[in-house]
Amino acid sequence: MAKKTNIKEKSEAELTKMLKEKREELRKLRFSAAGARPKDSNGPTKSRKEIARLLTEMGSRAKKA
Repeated sequence: MAKKTNIKEKSEAELTKMLKEKREELRKLRFSAAGARPKDSNGPTKSRKEIARLLTEMGSRAKKA
């Protein structure tokens, strides 16, 4: 099991980088699922939830600033 990252401790640049990586991962999962049976059928759901967590954290930081 992967170690859970605490996004509240990350900097703004790290959050932006993580968001870009997760969006790219989601794009790859979507295209791989279109061609054949995916290995992890919950992969896109997990990616979308992680993207939402990152956007929520970034939005709350923007409101505080």
